[in-house]
Amino acid sequence: MNKLPIAKRVQILSMLVEGSSMRAISRVVGVSINTVTKLLVEAGEACAAYHDEAVRDVNTRRVQCDEFWSFCYAKARNVPTATAAPDGAGDVWTWTALDSDSKMILAYEVGDRSAQTAIEFMDDLRARLANRVQLTTDGHKAYLEAVEGAFGGDVDFAQLVKLYGEAPERGPERKYSPSVCKGARKQVIEGNPHKADISTSHVERQNLTMRMGMRRFTRLTNAFSKKLENHIHMLSLYFVHYNFCRVHKTLRMSPAMAAGVSKTLHDVEWIVSLIDARAPKPGPRGPYKKECCGKFKLRHYRSRPMLDRQPGAP
Repeated sequence: MNKLPIAKRVQILSMLVEGSSMRAISRVVGVSINTVTKLLVEAGEACAAYHDEAVRDVNTRRVQCDEFWSFCYAKARNVPTATAAPDGAGDVWTWTALDSDSKMILAYEVGDRSAQTAIEFMDDLRARLANRVQLTTDGHKAYLEAVEGAFGGDVDFAQLVKLYGEAPERGPERKYSPSVCKGARKQVIEGNPHKADISTSHVERQNLTMRMGMRRFTRLTNAFSKKLENHIHMLSLYFVHYNFCRVHKTLRMSPAMAAGVSKTLHDVEWIVSLIDARAPKPGPRGPYKKECCGKFKLRHYRSRPMLDRQPGAP
């Protein structure tokens, strides 16, 4: 099986997490788009498995959660008239839970904005925490039942409800200028959260980092995801790179190191090693077959006809 050199695989993965499109990567690196896609799938599967295993029993104090909108193939309103829309086409929401102190992504979920997705997201977050935390979300009502079901009373839970003004007047600027936020109301839902720590600023800033780090999240382009599976693989790759390989400028270390999950700063070559560790072991190749005695023999071998020898030839 042919395999790209490690240097090229590192270059492809590095460009993916820095916001380059897949076709731009194929042109710069000099490989086919199918090669880039295949490597993305392998990296996504390896990173998802590593995140699920490594991010466990995390000690933290404050956790902020938010939902982040994107779409796959077409926006929800255009799916009914789209041609050959695949499964998963339409609006896609990425739910993230951020440790406010270490800036580490503790849990993430990809789905819609329903209560069922919120329940799955909160159950996953609860399984990764080692202690009682103060949890802050926005005013989305789906969090109420989800947090109660996952944590019970073992959480200090509050919501930050933002208050917006009137929508801008009709015109070209209305499409790009959302309503102005006039303020926010802090609502204590469960436990005894500290009022000063009721905030979603850190996780909302992480939304911007995600949008800048993944080309498929860039607005008003045709770089959006065409397949939901590849969308999820890219998120898995991004979160492991962000947590374990990227130095946070404020912390001067990776978020995983700040959270005590990792003792070393990893690099993209380490992600390649995660991919190789999951690859099946290669068996014997070519016309050779291993026998019980440990020797090899030829199979399906056809010798070429002997050429006519000249008189006196050896």
